[in-house]
Amino acid sequence: MPHKAASEELVFFVDRSLGGKLVVEALRKAGAKVVAHDEFFDQNAADVEWLAEAGRRSWVVLTKDSAIRRHAYEKTMFRDAACRVFLLASGNMAGADMAAAFVAALPRMRELAVSTKTPFLFGLTRSGKINRLD
Repeated sequence: MPHKAASEELVFFVDRSLGGKLVVEALRKAGAKVVAHDEFFDQNAADVEWLAEAGRRSWVVLTKDSAIRRHAYEKTMFRDAACRVFLLASGNMAGADMAAAFVAALPRMRELAVSTKTPFLFGLTRSGKINRLD
């Protein structure tokens, strides 16, 4: 069952792990509606706080924090919040490279965000390729 109607505008939440500006600005320039972590939360906000809010607001989470995939607690948090998450597979990329990967994947992320039942976790490669992880 789809998460949102295709006519509803998606909002992408950029986690603080992706840096402060480059990813946010690149996605906005590409036409995405974007919320940056620090626009809503304290820099040190716990993951449980922003994941719960992202789920409540139906934001699509963009992150490179692989703990969401590896640790049982983080997996439970994202599932309980019914989050839609795209995880950048390579955590050691420069900001411009991260921005380019998310922009390249933006059309497919939009499709998956409205057609995939929540919660979900997809991995995103440097080239913008997307694979299901959960």
